[in-house]
Amino acid sequence: MRDRSLALALGAVFLLAGCGALVPKLPEQQSGIAAVWPLPPTTGAGAESPAQAASTAGAEAGAAPSAADIGWRDFFTDPNLEQLIELALTNNRDLRAAVLNVERARAQYRVQRASRLPSIVASGAMTRSGGEDLPVSETASAMAGVPDFELDLFGRVRNLSAAQLQRYFAEEAARRAAQLTLIAEIANAYLTLSADQESQRVAREALANREQALSLTEKRHELGAVSALDVHQAQTAVETARTDVARYAGQVARDINALTLLVGAPVDPALLPVRFDLQVSGLGPLPAGLPSEVLLRRPDIQQTERLLRAANANIGAARAAFFPSVSLTGRVGYASDRLSDVFDSGTRIWSFTPQVTLPIFQGGRLVAGLRSATVDRDIALARYEKAIQSGFRDVADALALTRTLAEQKASQQALVTAAMRADELSRVRYEGGRDSYLVLLDSQRTLYSARQSLIATQLAEQSNRVSLYKVLGGGWNETTP
Repeated sequence: MRDRSLALALGAVFLLAGCGALVPKLPEQQSGIAAVWPLPPTTGAGAESPAQAASTAGAEAGAAPSAADIGWRDFFTDPNLEQLIELALTNNRDLRAAVLNVERARAQYRVQRASRLPSIVASGAMTRSGGEDLPVSETASAMAGVPDFELDLFGRVRNLSAAQLQRYFAEEAARRAAQLTLIAEIANAYLTLSADQESQRVAREALANREQALSLTEKRHELGAVSALDVHQAQTAVETARTDVARYAGQVARDINALTLLVGAPVDPALLPVRFDLQVSGLGPLPAGLPSEVLLRRPDIQQTERLLRAANANIGAARAAFFPSVSLTGRVGYASDRLSDVFDSGTRIWSFTPQVTLPIFQGGRLVAGLRSATVDRDIALARYEKAIQSGFRDVADALALTRTLAEQKASQQALVTAAMRADELSRVRYEGGRDSYLVLLDSQRTLYSARQSLIATQLAEQSNRVSLYKVLGGGWNETTP
């Protein structure tokens, strides 16, 4: 008897030790991306921001912080923008829904984890029965026991619990990704509003200048110095500028509405931008040879990895379904013919019911379940690899635009300087009677277009810096007080 008990115990130990063998090894991702990004000569531009200063100091110390370690309070330099981001993190409904999804996933994991432990229930019952020719009988019982507890010999319940845990981690990563996206959207909406306000200011200046030119042209026409054509051309320029002023006013109103929606609460006018600041955001130059493995710190990529691990654990649960399952049901309590005597001596009862279920014929259900779990794992692996590839492209695109936008801004600034000089010379020549008003009008249009294009390029450069910060995984790990 002792040898038999020892053999059963050893067999149970081997079964429990072999449960993990039912879960396949997690497949390695084969995304096929390069080891490093194609970095331009420099990824920073403009004056040094606090984030750049921290990055420079860290580089001198030999430990430059990555974007994921730079909090958004250190990255953004505009105090109004920081307050708007703080309000959005509190009031934005999409982020609130993401947080609630995490809470739901946590509760679902706790429900699944509870299946690994036996549940204890208590019950009490009393029955009275009788008939016309039958005496009245009475039975009463009070029981406590463990109903239908599955001995997880092959890890089915444990693997289901592990899969739910990974889904909980995935929801937490999704919450961080939603926060990162929200911060970037707030920054871009703030920058867009600031740029449209600057464009509106340029349009108003152009309208004032053209109205002054129209007044001067009308006076010269009265003196016979210019023709009626010049007057009509001046009027055309004025109405064009007035149209642009109205158009940019509408865009500014829409930008404020978009910012209000992202914040999730009415925005104090004092927090709106007052000028187009070119140092709203900052990111230090990336070190040469920066490995692409930093992508794995991005929350969205971590989310797909967690879902892959959950799908892999489901395969272990599907494999365990092929093996016998053992469940136990036990009860202990009291039973009597009368309710008043239910707890008297001699009324104690107990029952113990072990049950072994061996799948023999399932019509292919178990095989199909295993195949479905395997395909789900392969789909999750493909999505994980696609997330890495997409992340690599996002970073590569942002890095490529960093240099080209800097060059484009420099050329636009030179164009504005040249256009301003040409406009001054054209005005002098027109007032001196050497050129027609058409030449002056053309120079005004060139200057106006150059100034608006410069604003658009500056906006694109700042937005690209925010995008680079986002795609490198920055914006959610905030440690700044």
